[in-house]
Amino acid sequence: MQPLDSEKSLIKISHCSKDIFASFVPKYCPLCGQSLVYRKLEDAPVSIPSPFVNGHRERCSFLLKPTTGTFLSGYDGSSDLHVGITNTKGLVYNYNEAGVHKAEYGWEQCVSIPLVQPDMYGLLKQWDLYLEQFSVAEIWQPHRYDEHLHNCYTYGLTFINCVLSAQKQQQLSKSEFTEKFVIPRTRKASKYITIYKEICKNGFFTVGHPSEGGGTTSTVHLTS
Repeated sequence: MQPLDSEKSLIKISHCSKDIFASFVPKYCPLCGQSLVYRKLEDAPVSIPSPFVNGHRERCSFLLKPTTGTFLSGYDGSSDLHVGITNTKGLVYNYNEAGVHKAEYGWEQCVSIPLVQPDMYGLLKQWDLYLEQFSVAEIWQPHRYDEHLHNCYTYGLTFINCVLSAQKQQQLSKSEFTEKFVIPRTRKASKYITIYKEICKNGFFTVGHPSEGGGTTSTVHLTS
């Protein structure tokens, strides 16, 4: 299997009544061998952006990555995920059985959920201080860690709710945050992983034309 760039967009074209995915724009249809000419706008190749980003380039974001390995190498769709929160410089604060860590590397392939809009200057100015003060609290000491009840997800969501509370915004339950913000992105990532692996193995991936429809992802707003 030849790996591809995890941040590079894939390409989708339509031919032979199928959607054909590849890592580049092909000159010929891989199914029928016919030369591909894109005469109309609706026939033009479509770019499929990677759902994965370098978490150290993401500021003020909620990150997810596999606890071991990466999404595109070794992840089976059911392995445990690890959560982190970035400061304004891309330093990833994360919590596990050893306490809170500040990672300068290791989060290069993540699903990212932005938490702050670029024009929220007041919150951006305070973000690093909020995150640092939150992370040194006794509640995040190593002995408090519990794999199921007090873990990295607890840490991330509790910080988000602390900021929401400080901004006089309604807090989010675990189920609300997961359903509204996490699941749409992990679902998109799962589809991308399937396509990516098939392209690595066969050079392209085809599916029958899907029915119209779809959804969008959301951005967490920590201020009104």
